Amino acid sequence: MTKSVSLPISTILLRTPVGMKNFRAIAFLLLWLAHSAVVSAQVKALYFGELIDGLGKKITNAVVIINADRIVGVGKEKELIVPTNAEIIDLREYTAIPGLIDAHTHMTYYWDKTRPGDPWSQGRTVQPAVKVFLAQENAKKSLETGVTTVRDLGAGDNMSFAMRDLIDRGAMKGPRMFVAGQGLSIGRVKGIADVQQFAEKQLALGADWIKLFGSTGSAKDVTGFQTYSYEEMKAAAEVAHKAGKRLAVHSYGPDGAKAAVKAGANTIEHATDVDDSTFIEMAQRGIIYVPTVDHNRYYAAHKEEYGYD
Repeated sequence: MTKSVSLPISTILLRTPVGMKNFRAIAFLLLWLAHSAVVSAQVKALYFGELIDGLGKKITNAVVIINADRIVGVGKEKELIVPTNAEIIDLREYTAIPGLIDAHTHMTYYWDKTRPGDPWSQGRTVQPAVKVFLAQENAKKSLETGVTTVRDLGAGDNMSFAMRDLIDRGAMKGPRMFVAGQGLSIGRVKGIADVQQFAEKQLALGADWIKLFGSTGSAKDVTGFQTYSYEEMKAAAEVAHKAGKRLAVHSYGPDGAKAAVKAGANTIEHATDVDDSTFIEMAQRGIIYVPTVDHNRYYAAHKEEYGYD
């Protein structure tokens, strides 16, 4: 069975001998467009030992036809017509899979190691337009690791909106972005009316998600105190859901997570020290747990650079 599709060219390859069911995989990104801002119109036919489509179906002896920056054909080698002018690329020792999704990023957090200051102090002094420009490196690295879609959960000055839109229009190379804009934090927004107004503002700016910091904790702050009440979280959830969007709640410690679940959050981010009853309720309600395992592990590994004890 063959398929005709038109998708952005971003594919991950897994190195494996053809026919092996259990294999050791080395993932890397097939991104032909990263090397030049000018897209060649040349047609390419990529041959793979196996290909896993977005629904989990495996196609053996697969071929993918690419025209410029679009995938225009996917199917079995003997069933798909390959244009006579196509450049043939033999990747039969690889298995192709769809791009990965990173569910929690901050794409505009860019640290220029050639300049003085730790990442946080730099972030307070660099102009938003400069941050967006420099953050192209983060977007490129995401693609090179095989991540072709991200959920960005917090950026000030409308920077994540700018990056998302630049990528969508082809002016910047990067993963497809779903963004939350600026998150609701207790130091900036307090009270039900203000929570509703701030959430509505982010949606008006084009937010795909609403982000709320439901507790303290992050970076060098290892506390986990609930910051927003159940009623305030519920107000944010209602605004998001009314607009057909979802609410992500940053949580450390058990109390903030418990309140967020009852308030109708759709995802709980980080979520350390969540008790069993809250996890059970999350499962019953279909609320997603995003543990961000590498988040604090990264901080610990780079504590000197960040100035942490």
